[in-house]
Amino acid sequence: MNSALMLRRFISVNASATLSSVTPSPKKKPLIFLGSPQVSVTVLEALFDASSAPNSSFEVAGIVTQPPARRDRGRKVLPSPVAQYALEKGLPSDLILYPEKAGDEAFLSTLRDLQPELCVTAAYGNILPTKFLNIPVHGTVNIHPSLLPLYRGAAPVQRALQDGVQETGVSLAFTVRKLDAGAVIASKRLQLDDQIKAPELLSLLFSEGSKLLIRELPSIFDGSAKSKAVPQDDSRATLAPKIAPDEAWLSFDEEAFVLHNKVRAFAGWPGTRAKVLVLDDKSGLQNELELKIITTRICQSTEVLNGEQHYVTFKKGSLVFPCGGGTALEVLEVQLPGKRAINAAAFWNGLRGQKLKKL
Repeated sequence: MNSALMLRRFISVNASATLSSVTPSPKKKPLIFLGSPQVSVTVLEALFDASSAPNSSFEVAGIVTQPPARRDRGRKVLPSPVAQYALEKGLPSDLILYPEKAGDEAFLSTLRDLQPELCVTAAYGNILPTKFLNIPVHGTVNIHPSLLPLYRGAAPVQRALQDGVQETGVSLAFTVRKLDAGAVIASKRLQLDDQIKAPELLSLLFSEGSKLLIRELPSIFDGSAKSKAVPQDDSRATLAPKIAPDEAWLSFDEEAFVLHNKVRAFAGWPGTRAKVLVLDDKSGLQNELELKIITTRICQSTEVLNGEQHYVTFKKGSLVFPCGGGTALEVLEVQLPGKRAINAAAFWNGLRGQKLKKL
């Protein structure tokens, strides 16, 4: 056999062996993530991690988030935490979309070009119109930090804490046009203590929600999630409306447990505030102060001494505010405008013997 023929056979055999040993990898399903604040980053991180696994069937094909806004006390225009994280992970900038509204035609056209099989939302902050919801093959699912149908709306964690609930949770549900009313794919319950604040609880619920999402993704992609999802009972629905800045003020005519729950609920934003009067008996001068109330607890001793009903006292490291119904609120941390938060002892020492009257 001549050398040319042997060479042709060698090339043919090896090419066949190489081709037979290479199995074309199946195309991954495109997933689009919608989120904006820091808590959403937890979910996006879980999606990136899961998509990079050897047996993953999907990829994060794009990000939708709120447009850049002024942050750092308004000094800088910065992208959302989700956009910053996506860029750090190496997602091309042209795959990060910042529509003013999710119904903008130019945005919807770009979204269609990405051909998403699924969209996932987590604290995105924009209403999704029907034109959007019709695009992803397997629909849109949302991580909602409540046990739906309870606390539908913009502030489920804050309103739940304000109500003093001892149990809450997170739900993974399909998105429909009606607010937070889609069928629930899965949920996780959590027991609460009476000290947890909104930022901590919000972070915890989105962490648990991301685990639910990753667990349920296979059933969402194969379509079985739609058949097992449980429709919500609208008769049990409660609402969690957006918080208004003027809700931040505390009235000590209310009972202590109401105020304590409000402090926990509004921690972070908008915070809770109270006005007090500083009285100097020697000079007769009075000075009104605005205090941001950071941390509180309910006073276990409801005994208020005669003459103290209108005055704040200091006992065992706490500022004690008399409240409605013969109750009292212990304030452990406060913050003056433009200052850092300090403990009650440091604030009380700064009064140098002056009296403190609640307003």
